Amino acid sequence: MSKEDPLSQILDKAKPHISTLTFGSVVGYCSGAAAKKVGKAVAVLAGICFIAVQSAVYSGYVAVDWNKVKDDAIAKVDTDGDGEMTLKDFKNYWKKVKAILTKNIPSAGGFSLGFMYGLKYN
Repeated sequence: MSKEDPLSQILDKAKPHISTLTFGSVVGYCSGAAAKKVGKAVAVLAGICFIAVQSAVYSGYVAVDWNKVKDDAIAKVDTDGDGEMTLKDFKNYWKKVKAILTKNIPSAGGFSLGFMYGLKYN
């Protein structure tokens, strides 16, 4: 009697879950993991830039109207024109990103779930 290796036993136990994985959910997970890494890098870069500019403001080298910066930034990313970043704006951006990332992907139904899983658990 041959004994199965541990990985085979784990795969047999996980078979019901593995069979529900789709190509869309796998690429969604990978995209979410990549988005998280890129998002962290962008956040670090934005933080460094803010620290540098604010240090120059504090030292008296430049003057920055942060209210104008905020208003201009919101105007660029506000999708519904209400002057605020709301849940509706984030949903609009998600629809655009999802449309781009799932175009012509077979079985893209699980993409959103995979993407969110990649963002959270990577």
